[in-house]
Amino acid sequence: MSDQTTLDPDVIIEDHEALDEDYVLTAAFVEKVVDAADDGQGMRLRSLLEDLHPADVADLMGFLTAEHRAVVVLWLPPELLAETLPELDDNIREEVLERVPNATLAEALQELDSDDAAAVVEDLEDDQREKVLSAMPAGDRAAIESSLGYAEDSAGRLMQREVMAAPAFWNVGDTIDHIRRQGDDLPELFFDIYVVDPLNRPVGGLPISRLLRSARSVALTEIMEPINDIAVDQDQEEVAYIFEKYHLISAPVIDSAGRLVGQITVDDIVNIIQEENREDILRLAGVRDEDRGSSVTEIVRGRVPWLAINLFTAVIGASVIGWFEGTIQQIVALAILMPIVSAIGGNAGTQALTVTVRALATRELNSSNAPRTFMRELVVGVANGLILAPLIGVATAIWFRDENWKIGLVIGAAMVLNLIVAATVGVLTPITLSKLKFDPAVSSAVFVTATTDFFGFLIFLGLATIVLI
Repeated sequence: MSDQTTLDPDVIIEDHEALDEDYVLTAAFVEKVVDAADDGQGMRLRSLLEDLHPADVADLMGFLTAEHRAVVVLWLPPELLAETLPELDDNIREEVLERVPNATLAEALQELDSDDAAAVVEDLEDDQREKVLSAMPAGDRAAIESSLGYAEDSAGRLMQREVMAAPAFWNVGDTIDHIRRQGDDLPELFFDIYVVDPLNRPVGGLPISRLLRSARSVALTEIMEPINDIAVDQDQEEVAYIFEKYHLISAPVIDSAGRLVGQITVDDIVNIIQEENREDILRLAGVRDEDRGSSVTEIVRGRVPWLAINLFTAVIGASVIGWFEGTIQQIVALAILMPIVSAIGGNAGTQALTVTVRALATRELNSSNAPRTFMRELVVGVANGLILAPLIGVATAIWFRDENWKIGLVIGAAMVLNLIVAATVGVLTPITLSKLKFDPAVSSAVFVTATTDFFGFLIFLGLATIVLI
């Protein structure tokens, strides 16, 4: 990679003004990066990027084409490349990893904590993974291989093996002296010292802030605090719940024998919480996780199955209309009004469903308060119906005053009843799926919509047949 570009210091200063007031990369900055990549100006690219935060570099990669990313990644300094890789969208990271030379990647991974390094190595093809790991020091390689040996969504995969521990017989002075002697071997980020027994089992924790405020002669056992340890095979969603409930900044991870094997810090948990929330939102909409690097084929493959299910349930709902074909032929106004009942019911069902799924995810909803939650949503459904029914009833009676004013009563009553149905299925569907060990966010929305459509048409047209015919 050769570069003949002469850099103007004034231009460099201008280039580094990359973010607008909302911390978003400006179009002008992205255009400069594209121009430099097109012209093969490697040193200019490095100058543009070297002062960016890794998260901003990751955003930039999402704005670039694959061809431009292939050029840009070769000019990222190893340390910046290392910190950028965990920030990239999955599809873009896989593409970038194919472009980075194995030796460069091995050097970059040594700059990361073991958990971030394992997340990157996991995306490598088998042959590239073997070459990259063989180019790394034995200690770093062993830490990554150990992390990859745990289940994907477990605490073992999430934890970093770099951790600061002290034996129970030490005092504050011993601990501070030990930390100072570690130098570059210290974990990059740690908040607590874990006090361990002779079998390396954590018996307490000591925040760095308390350590620094205590006299050197004070024993660690006198000032240590109780800890919330995490089992190495614990699910990451369970870990996130523990951090959120107990307001943790970090927590020790223990193996099956209770020995300290690593730690999880709050920065990892923030990512997990965001990931789980994004996953639930996408599943409620019947789509899978997509990012800027997803291809059209991948997106279509993820969405078509749910659209097919929706098509099937829509056919079931429409079949109800066929049962009342004679009624509709006699009163054409019913064909105009019946979508209103099903639409309001679907929206109300989705509201109840969303609140219930969130309550299940945050563990605010359990068997002890489920009946109370159900009754509350049922009352809300009735109240909404009693508020909206007179509005639609009067509007309908005025609209079709020359035909049959009773149609206003029919649609008002149908709306109340369908809102009760919506509240019922919106609460009971996710609760039932959760009890059956299914993810309540996956298929609840399809079932709720299908049910409110079916009963919306059935109630409205059934009442119309009884009252108007």
